Amino acid sequence: MTITLEDIGRRFNQEWIFKGINYQFNSGGKYAILGPNGSGKSTLLSVVLGNLSPSEGAITYNNQKNIPVERIYEYISFAAPYLDLIEEFTLQETIDFHFRFKTLQKGFDEEMVLDLLGLKKSQDKALKHFSSGMKQRTKLVLACCTDTPILLLDEPTSNLDKQGVVWYHELIARFTADRLVIVGSNQEAEYSFCNHFVQITDYK
Repeated sequence: MTITLEDIGRRFNQEWIFKGINYQFNSGGKYAILGPNGSGKSTLLSVVLGNLSPSEGAITYNNQKNIPVERIYEYISFAAPYLDLIEEFTLQETIDFHFRFKTLQKGFDEEMVLDLLGLKKSQDKALKHFSSGMKQRTKLVLACCTDTPILLLDEPTSNLDKQGVVWYHELIARFTADRLVIVGSNQEAEYSFCNHFVQITDYK
């Protein structure tokens, strides 16, 4: 899978968030989009996700053949602290619902997803009663355990304590070996495994 950005720019009203981005994300690479808060990291991730259209330029997705932007969601898993979960669902219902639309990693089942979360005793608890850290763990596990070639993470350790950050790195080591991974962050602990870096401030 290759994602190619050609002279990409995005603005809101008359203000350019970024412009002139020419970049290629290649299969199996680990990329960090870096910059201070409010610099446009999440906006760029939304453009890559296909949630936002670029104000100028073009983005192409190729997996041996070009993929239309309206179908790219089939190839991407995404986790972010601002991504909403259905609060009325229990944890088990959330997992069941997610994997009606997505495919589990090979060799995995929903029981193993619960074990990985370490929240088996809370499987029948509604998410509205979960802490922010428990919700973030749930988002990360659902994204990592989904069988897609691309994994996008925005501020992945938000709301996680020190133990949670260690758990996050174990998750990354286990589920990203052959995947294209893009992380939006300004915290080194979140992207220390990356080997390619995009400074969003270079495109202002």
